[in-house]
Amino acid sequence: MVQRFILNETSYFGPGARKVLPEVIQRLGKKKALVVTDKGLIQFGVAKMVTDVLDEAAVAYDVFSEVKPNPTVKNVQDGVAAFKASGADLLVAIGGGSAMDTAKGIGIVVANPEFADVVSLEGCAPTKNKSVPMVALPTTAGTAAETTINYVIIDEEKKKKMVCVDPNDIPAVAMIDAELMYSLPRGLTAATGMDALTHAIEGYITKGAWEMSDMFEIEAIRMISRYLPVAVDEPQNPEGRNGMAVAQYIAGMAFSNVGLGLVHGMAHPMGSLFDVPHGVANALLLPTVMEYNMPECIDKYPRIAEAMGVDIKGLTPQEASQAAVDAVRALAIRVGIPQHLSDLGIKESDIPALAEQAIADVCTPGNPRDCSLEDIKALYRQVL
Repeated sequence: MVQRFILNETSYFGPGARKVLPEVIQRLGKKKALVVTDKGLIQFGVAKMVTDVLDEAAVAYDVFSEVKPNPTVKNVQDGVAAFKASGADLLVAIGGGSAMDTAKGIGIVVANPEFADVVSLEGCAPTKNKSVPMVALPTTAGTAAETTINYVIIDEEKKKKMVCVDPNDIPAVAMIDAELMYSLPRGLTAATGMDALTHAIEGYITKGAWEMSDMFEIEAIRMISRYLPVAVDEPQNPEGRNGMAVAQYIAGMAFSNVGLGLVHGMAHPMGSLFDVPHGVANALLLPTVMEYNMPECIDKYPRIAEAMGVDIKGLTPQEASQAAVDAVRALAIRVGIPQHLSDLGIKESDIPALAEQAIADVCTPGNPRDCSLEDIKALYRQVL
């Protein structure tokens, strides 16, 4: 079987990595950037940490800050209009998954105008041209959108999340600068960190996993287990923040190339229908879906347990696998993730609509255990 692995052209790591941005723009031969970010990052001065670098180097740019927490088709279309009006030839995305996903949509549509409706990008769209060159600077340690070929946009009309998978959308350059994450609130640090753990675990057990992806995902699990509590409890701790920044990137490198599974399939409709933050939805679902998948993952779960610091010596494969599930649940509780759908305002009567979207989600077929609509309804009920 032929395997494919797509990565950024170049990535920079470490506190202060943003300072090489002008050099990168010069190397790319670009003259003006459209900075894609959100109003919160402008308000709290995080975006300014990047634009100050551009100002000091006299790099021209305009700012598009109309990014929603769950970006929409209109977000992307407004961004395309802003890009064209600015005369920019480069995108600089500053933010979490929302800003980077919006920028990906903008870059793809500008380069492939036949997809201007945006909704036709859902799934694996046959785009012909690479995105407008993008430099991505994450401000959260979770989505790894800076290194993936995926992005998620809300179709407002259908009230569903569109998962778009396109090798042409990967940012040309990623800058993993933990200093941009120091002001991230505790709750968002926890949610995005558990999102990264979900990426790592689902990427490790998905049907498309293989030796190279396994290598990255196990290391990501080990690092997240170690560094997430530090980042949550000590937000200014450079070791914790940088450890999480690198760990989530490593997880993204792999899952982007092998796919995800049912946790993401079930989390996406929670975001589109009830605006639940993606990391919270993933973290709430992850242990329960892991238990459901256990019969197909009995050979892999013990390694997850070990990576999370569990001593599995003397345990049977079944016991070691359950220990992995228990360790994931304990970490979610440790960092303050809600444990029930009802805590988020979701009711029993909402489950059919959630399940209908989940069974059709592009991530669901990658799950190691095949599932039915009734299976998904039962899983939602377990966490109700």
